Amino acid sequence: MRKKVIGTGLSGLVGSRIKELLINEFDFIDFSLATGVDILDFNSLESAFQKYPQAETVLHLVAFTDTKAAWEQRGDKKGLCYSLNVNGTQNVVDLSHRYKKYLIYFSTDFVFSGEKEGVYTEEDKQDPIDWYGYTKYLGEIIVQKSKLAAAIVRIAFPFRAKFEPKKDLVRKIIDGFKNQKLWPMFTDQIITPTFIDDIALAMKYFITQKPKGIFHLVGSSFESPYKIALKIAEVFGFNDVIPASSPPQDQREYLRGENRNLIKKISLEEYHKNLPIGSRRWQKNLSLSNQKVIALGIKMKTFSESLLEFKKQWQD
Repeated sequence: MRKKVIGTGLSGLVGSRIKELLINEFDFIDFSLATGVDILDFNSLESAFQKYPQAETVLHLVAFTDTKAAWEQRGDKKGLCYSLNVNGTQNVVDLSHRYKKYLIYFSTDFVFSGEKEGVYTEEDKQDPIDWYGYTKYLGEIIVQKSKLAAAIVRIAFPFRAKFEPKKDLVRKIIDGFKNQKLWPMFTDQIITPTFIDDIALAMKYFITQKPKGIFHLVGSSFESPYKIALKIAEVFGFNDVIPASSPPQDQREYLRGENRNLIKKISLEEYHKNLPIGSRRWQKNLSLSNQKVIALGIKMKTFSESLLEFKKQWQD
């Protein structure tokens, strides 16, 4: 008999791919508004838990992830961001504890400030600088204080080939090339882009083996957004993209080598200097070590490796 897995956020960017790739391995039970379950309504959520005593694992993915909108709600504990990421998580944790479930809580690299010199590990202290990261940090604290059998899984800049409801960083850059409206790329910010297929396949290990603790389930390379754009241009053949309003042939600047006129550079410091007072700031260093999950035998691709697989799926 296949294991039953309760999931919140199974229709989202990451959750839907987990379900797609593991649908033949596990029976997923969707706790969502679409199925009549509101994680902000404790009684509604408890009624749903009571229906599935045989489900051993809860995947808690649902979250308010619009970081820009979250910043606009900063300090508002009645806002949707805080309600979902903190209050909703408290409900899920309390009921997972009451009904003796193993919990996999999805968190984020945004629990870090980005000020560290070097790579972040699972042992580093959380010090978020934006409201989204702060609410996810509070979710982590709720999980840790509960003494629940649980894994806190931090992911970073997840991307996949196809998902129309929401565009990730990679598909936004591809659209920027296509529309010839690519925004300037940071050269001095470091992030850890992660192929969602790797996250999804890793869930088989977590669901069956039930490891406890904090895990960085992220890609195996660190990249600047500028370098990410360069690699996308190379893999997808955007090296010869010409703006729609291009001058005569002999004056055109093709996107060859470093002379890629659609990939404009900007430093994070320069960007921050031009922001109005009180504006949200971006973390500079979000390089995360994934050695802990690699030691478990979980494979996480580099960005270059992921992009090749992404292209195959994207072209189907």
